[in-house]
Amino acid sequence: MTVEKIDHIGIAVDNIEEWIVYYRDTLGLDYQGSEVVEEQKVKVAFLQIGESRIELLEPTSDDSPVAKFLEKRGTGIHHIAIRVDDIEAAIRSHKEAGARMIDESPRIGAHNMRIAFIHPKSTGGVLMELCQKPSDH
Repeated sequence: MTVEKIDHIGIAVDNIEEWIVYYRDTLGLDYQGSEVVEEQKVKVAFLQIGESRIELLEPTSDDSPVAKFLEKRGTGIHHIAIRVDDIEAAIRSHKEAGARMIDESPRIGAHNMRIAFIHPKSTGGVLMELCQKPSDH
């Protein structure tokens, strides 16, 4: 398994359209569109920054994990995503090292990326996402 880069930083927001304006117009990031990820009950907006992205996350349901995050912590950094070339190997490696995985096997996220989350208790309090581009599998 090779760690390639920070793929994106996920930021939980309560009004995605308002925050797109800030990141696109004020910061000058390249807005690349939005999509709804039904399984995670979230709308995601993508803004390019160099080789990485900012993902704005707005809950589409009161019972989504992002809604719970916003209720507890308010708007802010939700997770950091690390791109890997082999997500199954990455999950195995983390489990063998004693990390607590939220996802024991990959699932499909935004952009059809294969994703798996590592519990913050195993990463110094940061929700970490492993992700693999769909063309890599």
